[in-house]
Parts: sequence; C-alpha cells; structure tokens
Amino acid sequence: MDFRRQIAVITGAGSGIGKAIALELGRQGATIVLAGRRMERLKAVADSAMATATRVRCYQIDLTKDDEILHLTDCIKNEFNGVDLLIHSAAVISLGFLESAPLDEFDRQYRTNVRAPFALTQTLLPALRARRGQIVFINSQAGLSAGANSSQYSATKYALKAIADSLRSEVNACGIRVLSVYPGRTASPMQSFVHELEGKKYIPEELTQPEDIANLVINALRMPFYSEGGDMIIRDIVSPKKIKKQTTTKFWNLRSGMMLRRAITRRIFSKPPDGSKIGEAHTTGGSYP
Repeated sequence: MDFRRQIAVITGAGSGIGKAIALELGRQGATIVLAGRRMERLKAVADSAMATATRVRCYQIDLTKDDEILHLTDCIKNEFNGVDLLIHSAAVISLGFLESAPLDEFDRQYRTNVRAPFALTQTLLPALRARRGQIVFINSQAGLSAGANSSQYSATKYALKAIADSLRSEVNACGIRVLSVYPGRTASPMQSFVHELEGKKYIPEELTQPEDIANLVINALRMPFYSEGGDMIIRDIVSPKKIKKQTTTKFWNLRSGMMLRRAITRRIFSKPPDGSKIGEAHTTGGSYP
C-alpha cells in the first residue's frame, strides 16, 4: 500500500502510541491530521513529520465536548477530499476500588474512551466509506480482562471493543476494515501516571515501546484489501533490557520483548474491486499461541 496518497486522522497524536503511529505514517509519506489536547505536543510531532509527510495539520480538541468533535470533522471535510485512515488512540485512565471510585471520573473516562471514538467515527464514516478506508481502535488488555482497581477504565475498554466488533460487522461489506489493538503496558505519559498511582518506579525501557506497536499497526494496514487484521493482542514476555542475543522467530519482536499473542485475520471480499461482485465475508484466520 502506498500511504503517500492516504489521509490519516489520528487522535491522541501528541504522545504514546498515537504519536508513534503518526510519525511512522508521516515517514511513509501520508497526509496526517493530528488531534489532541495539547497543541505544543502536536506541533512537536508535526515538526518531526514535516520532512517526509505529504502534509501535516494539527487540531487542538477536547474530545469530551461534542461541539469540538463536530468542528474537527467539519474542518477535515472542508479541507480534504476524504479520509483513508481513522486511528483512535486518545484515552484517559483513573484507578480505584469500585466502592470509592468517583462517578465523575467514570463519566470522564466514558466520554473520552467510548463516546468520543463513537461520535468521531459516526461523523467521518461517509468520508471513510467513499474511499474504502480503515479504522483502528487502540484498545488495551484491560478491555479483555479486568483486574482490581480498574473497573471504570476496563468497563470503557470493554465498551470500545463492543463498538469495534459491531462496526466491523456493519461496514466490512462496503469495504471498510476495522482493527482493534490490545497492547499491554507501553511506555507513555499515561503509563508513567499509572505507575505513579500504583507507587511504582517508572522505567520506560522495561516496557513495550510505542514504536513497536506502531509498526504492527502499519503492517496490518498494509494487508491486501480483501483481508483485515481484526484483533491484535500483544503481551510482554520479557523486559527488553534482559534481551542479550537476538533469535529469529516468526512472532517475536526481540527489541521490545513482546509477542503477538493473537492475530485474527478475516477475509472480507472474495473478489477485487474491479466491478465484479463482492462475495460473502468468511473467516480464514486463526490464533497464534
């Protein structure tokens, strides 16, 4: 796939996985639309991407506010002919026992982690449909298994999974692909905050690196149009600092010490988009241990 003709909208683009994906797409020559809360961070990402990206635009946005989501989508529709890639990476987190967790924190996480990606996808779906685009939801392993202190955050991530799964069933037939990514603990400002809440020392070098997650996402976006990545679950297997010697294995990323635990690939078309009839969707993939 040639990303030089692609228009990518990335939320949470100022840091972490969103930033890493934006920079990699920029290196691939895409037009990148950066959305986030802090303009200074977005501008820093834009400066880094400017040399190779076809075009870069920054939009400061509070995703908890409907009017700002609508303003962002209006700006995108007015400035660009369509959208090829929509990547949801923005998220907030709050930890605490269910008995004492503040409800206003639950509302904040719901509006950012669930309602915002739903609303932004809803408003940009016509533009994505017109170009047979792709949608990526950066989820979390907390969206697959909930532990103590994380009931609110996990609930929002489970809900995000439901949105992605339902959307995939609705839009595959018209050529839109939907990918959900479930990383473990990844070096980022959010993870630094989580370590602080947990009273742990934050050592980013011992966590999965956002650039490694970005590379997995980019590779999934490059898949042939008739297949989609579906679900990608990434778990840590060893600290990167403890890796002394590289060994070639198919599903190991030895630089980050992570393993692609499961990648479900589905075939969504039986024939290419050359005027021939699109066939029924059917599963062709499986899982890796």
